[in-house]
Amino acid sequence: MRVPVQKQLIWWGVALALLLIVMWLLGQAILPFILGAGVAYLLDPVADRLERAGLSRIMAVVLITFVAMLLFVAVILLIVPVLLRQATALISTAPDMIEQARAFVSARFPELLPEGGTIGTALTDLGAAMGDQLTNVAQTLLNSFGGMISAVALLVIVPVVAFYLLLDWDRMVAQIDRLLPREHAPVLRDLSRQIDHALSGFVRGQGLVILILGTWYSLALMLVGLPFGFFIGIMAAVLSFIPYVGVLIGGATAIGVALFSFWGDPVWIGAVIAIFALGQIVEGNYLQPKIVGGHVGLHPVWLLLALSVFGSLFGFVGMVAAVPLAAALGVLARFGIERYRESAFYTGQSTPSDPGPPVLVELVPRGTLEGQLREAHLQADIGRVKAGVAPQPNDRPRPPS
Repeated sequence: MRVPVQKQLIWWGVALALLLIVMWLLGQAILPFILGAGVAYLLDPVADRLERAGLSRIMAVVLITFVAMLLFVAVILLIVPVLLRQATALISTAPDMIEQARAFVSARFPELLPEGGTIGTALTDLGAAMGDQLTNVAQTLLNSFGGMISAVALLVIVPVVAFYLLLDWDRMVAQIDRLLPREHAPVLRDLSRQIDHALSGFVRGQGLVILILGTWYSLALMLVGLPFGFFIGIMAAVLSFIPYVGVLIGGATAIGVALFSFWGDPVWIGAVIAIFALGQIVEGNYLQPKIVGGHVGLHPVWLLLALSVFGSLFGFVGMVAAVPLAAALGVLARFGIERYRESAFYTGQSTPSDPGPPVLVELVPRGTLEGQLREAHLQADIGRVKAGVAPQPNDRPRPPS
C-alpha cells in the first residue's frame, strides 16, 4: 500500500527537526565529528584517484593522512604565529593611522574637516574606540583560537574520525543508498548529486582560488616591504569568496598602510595598487571561470545569510555546517520551484488523476469461440445418445453473431 505524500512529508519534517535539535543540544560534543566528516568528504576524491593509480584503499588513506598531518603541523608552526603577530600589530596601529589621516585631511582640506566639526570629532572618537574594542576582540579571538587549537578533541578526535570515515566512505555511501525509500530513490539520488556538485564545486574550487590568491597577495606585499603585508594578503584572499569584497577590503587596507608607511615614495604605493589590480584581473578572467566556473549554485548573499543564521542558532557548529546546509537548501529550493511550476497552483490547470488499474483483454482469432461451442454441443449430443436421450436442437447454444 502506497504511503500518502502528506504522511511522508510529516516524517521527513520530524527527522529534520530532530537533526536540528541534536545540533543545538550537542553542538560542541559533535563538532569534532562534523569536522572529521568534512575532512573525509574533501579528501575522498584524492583517495579514489590513488586507488585508480594502483594503491589499496588503506594505503591511500594512510598516505593522505600522513601528508595532511605534515601540512597541518607546518601551518600551525610557520604561518599561524606570523598571522597572529601581524594581526595584533595592525590592530594596535590602526588608531594612529586614522588619526594621521584625519590630520592630513584637516591640514590640506580644512573645509572638509573644520576644527571641532562633527566629522573630525567622529573620526577621533572612532580611532580611540577602535583601539580599545579591536584590542579586546583580538585578545578574545587569540584566546579562543589558542584554546581551540590546544583542545584534545580537535587534535585527536578529528584526525581519527576523518581516517575511519575516509577508509569506509564508499561503503557508507552504498549503505545509505540501500536505505533510501525505493519509491523516491531516483529523485533522492539526483538531489544528492546536485548537492555534491554544488558543495564540492564551491569548497574545492573556491579553496584553490583562495590558496592561489593568498600566496600571490602575501608574498608580493612582503616583497615590496609593506608592513603587515602577509596578514593583509591572507585576509584579502579569504574574503575573496564574496565577489569584490576581498579586493576592496584588502586593497583599501593595503593602500592605507602603504600611504602611512611609504608617504613621499609613490613608486611603492603604486606597486601595492598594481598587486591588487593584477590579482583581481587574474581572478576574474582565469581563476573563477576555470576553477570554480558557473555551475556552483551558491550565491554569496545566500552563503552569508546561512552563515549568519546557523551561526546565531548553533554557534560555531552552525558556522561549520552552514556551507553544506546552504548547498542542500539551495538545491531543495530549486527542486521545490520546479515542482511548483509543474503544479496546478502555477499553471491554473488541474493535474490529471492517476489512471485506474489496467484491464486485461485477451484477443483470440475470429471463430475460436464458435468452434469451442460447436465442440461442446457435439460432446453434449454424444452424451445424450449414450444415455438414450434424443438430442434437442433448440437447446443447442448459439455462437455470438
